Amino acid sequence: MADKKHIDEISGVETTGHEWDGIRELNNPMPRWWVYTFYATIVWAIGYTIMYPAWPLLTENTKGLLGYSSRAEVAAELTAAKSAQSVYLDKIAALPLDQIVADKELTQFAVAGGAAAFKVNCSPCHGSGAAGGAGYPNLNDDDWLWGGDLEAIQASIAHGIRYDQDPDTRISEMPAFADILEAEQIKQVAAYVVSLTGTPLDVEMVEPGKELYADNCASCHADDARGNRDFGAPNLADAIWLKVDGEAQIAAQIRQPRHGAMPGWAARLGDTTVKQLTVYVHQLGGGE
Repeated sequence: MADKKHIDEISGVETTGHEWDGIRELNNPMPRWWVYTFYATIVWAIGYTIMYPAWPLLTENTKGLLGYSSRAEVAAELTAAKSAQSVYLDKIAALPLDQIVADKELTQFAVAGGAAAFKVNCSPCHGSGAAGGAGYPNLNDDDWLWGGDLEAIQASIAHGIRYDQDPDTRISEMPAFADILEAEQIKQVAAYVVSLTGTPLDVEMVEPGKELYADNCASCHADDARGNRDFGAPNLADAIWLKVDGEAQIAAQIRQPRHGAMPGWAARLGDTTVKQLTVYVHQLGGGE
């Protein structure tokens, strides 16, 4: 039998006797350490399937001798985290806003919780950075329709704007002046409004527009056009515009105003989360 063994001429290694298209297979056994390691992994796998949940069955899975559950472990970690948070949450629930922001540690916790709640609930409209967009207020600047102090922000978040499901929601309705003023008069008012922060297309329209403004608009936007937070009437003299851009769009807004809406979050999120959102929004930079 020894005479029948074939030795590869190049490597000097015995072949297995298998041959394909003139190619012979060398008989190179795996290193012993590798073979033993492979056997160890088999033993480990068998032991793991016995000790831990492993095999799926028709309606459940094998539980393992140790009774370990990753879901139970996560649930325990969440319970511990909520228990640790409850100390701060209870304080936020019990304290008024001014006392919350007076406590540095409590403020940091409220800002972190408010930021998380903002990303989930508010960022689709106000943006991830709260910079807003066309028709959605920028919460980083100093332009507030209803006020930018803690109490005003809390009321806006809790009850919303023109939110029919909350009886305490903020309501502001600008009438459609297309039914009140003539088209030329609307252009004159728009020219006057533009003149407060820039140069209108026709400066001769400013004076008649100013008179029309005094008769029709000042009752809400104030004589100096700086707005009235009691009515949610915006400041027209700060060059910050929510829904329009340019004189033509201002005239269109006067003619047929667009009214946005914001849901009230108190019923959905609870008073504690609303407080956290309030503190977060207030500290963005525009809070008063």
